Parts: sequence; structure tokens; C-alpha cells
Amino acid sequence: MGPPRLSADRWPAVVPAPRYGGAPQHGGRPPGLRAPACQPHPYGRDNSPRGQLSAGPPGGNSVAAAGVAGDRGGVQEIPEHRIRAVSSPRTITVYQAYAPHIGLPTARDGRFPDAWKRERMTWIKPSFLWMMYRSGWGAKRDQETVLALEISRDGFDWALRNACLSHCRADVHHSPEEWRRLLNSRPARVQWDPERDLYLRALPHRSLQLGLGGEAAERFADEWIVAVNDVTALAHEVRAHLRAGESEDAAALLPEERPYPAGDDLLAGLVPQKQLPAVPC
Repeated sequence: MGPPRLSADRWPAVVPAPRYGGAPQHGGRPPGLRAPACQPHPYGRDNSPRGQLSAGPPGGNSVAAAGVAGDRGGVQEIPEHRIRAVSSPRTITVYQAYAPHIGLPTARDGRFPDAWKRERMTWIKPSFLWMMYRSGWGAKRDQETVLALEISRDGFDWALRNACLSHCRADVHHSPEEWRRLLNSRPARVQWDPERDLYLRALPHRSLQLGLGGEAAERFADEWIVAVNDVTALAHEVRAHLRAGESEDAAALLPEERPYPAGDDLLAGLVPQKQLPAVPC
């Protein structure tokens, strides 16, 4: 079977941003595919964190901290733990950042090169802005190439069903021994970290990080990847708009992330219970 086809049918046009050094684009949209027009985010219509992304720069006014503005001026509370992502009926988009010697051939070929270490746990992130926070807009060492990987929803859901929390919690696990048994028997890990706004400030709700090791990492690399896009230039362009004080232009470039349809069966044992004391085991 050949490598997955590159696809960018849900990505805005990406061009080098000279204010940030004009990093070249690698991989990206195949010839003949027209990029969809960027649309401003319809605030409050999808309970996604993007409703908070028009908050001003640090020190300025911001949208309500615990929710997004509703259509009638109210505030809709965002669940603390919810997966938000770009998805289709068949795929979900996740992000990773690599050094160029891994990221560039991955974007070019649609699969990981031999230099990618299968024996290490690899973390995938459905949130574009959390990836920007983690990679410093693709500027941190060994994270200079930011990839958007479309993977099968069947694979992503399998990983959730075969995951456990990365830390023991008394509000989820009956004992440290139970958590260790899960840790030793399941190939995937779930961690919930604060979601980020457009200026990469922490928000009250959390973003999923999904760690894949062992069988999960093998399946991810060999079976789940549908398409790979290098979005480093997009990261640079968004940051360039922010540096120029053009927050609306920056927000318009963001991928449209919406709540992912993960039912209770997928997230069983993976969501801390807010009503119980959140103390470690």
C-alpha cells in the first residue's frame, strides 16, 4: 500500500509571513486543490474555545473567563473536559511538532521516516492552539516543523478505549495499584491540560493530550494516518498577525475546532470527576 495522499481540503491558504522570517512551506496542498475561504468564528455557536480567542493582548479586556459569548449576549459554559477538534465523519485532525529531519519527510511522504522512534511514546494533540503553546509557534528547538495529521476516527477511538490517565487520581481510581495495573496493560495515555487562547494564555477548560505507545504507536504510524500537512507556515503567519496587532486576521486563520462526538463509553475512566476532591492517589 502506498503512502496516504496529502489533503488540505479544510485548510485556509497558507503563505510565508515575511514579518516572521518567511519560513517556506513544505508538503501542503496538492496542485489543483483550492483552499476554502477563511470565515470568522461564529461566536457561541459551537461551544468551542475559539469563542474566547478574540480576547485582547495580555493586560487588556477579555471575553468571559468561564464561557463563550452566546447569540443573545449571554455566556455559555464550556465543559471542563471535552475533546475539540477538526473532524469529518471519517477522520480527526491532530497536531505534532518535530525537528525538520523528521517533520519534513513526514509531510512529503505521508508517513514517518525511519528516524522516527517507534519505541517511544508519541503525543498527539487535537488543539491547534495547544500545539502552538507547546511548540512556541513552531520556534522551539526540535519542534520547528508543525504537522497536521488527519487520522482515522476508528483509530483515534480505539486509542481512547485502550487508554488510561497518565496520573493516578483518587476521584477516578480506587487505589494506586489499580492505576498501575491500567498503566501496565494499556498502550495509550490521556492527559488534560489547560486549553489556550489566541495569546496562549490558559483557559479554564482543558484540552486533551493523547499519548501513544506500544501497539497504539505502531497502529498510528502504519494504519491510522490518512493525510499529513505541514502547517508551520500557518503557525508563523498567525503569530505575525498577532505581533502586528491584527488579532482578527490571526483568529480568522485558525482551524475550526468543534466538540468531538466522544460518548461516555469512549471517555470512561478518562475524565476526572469535578465534584470529587481532585487529590492524587
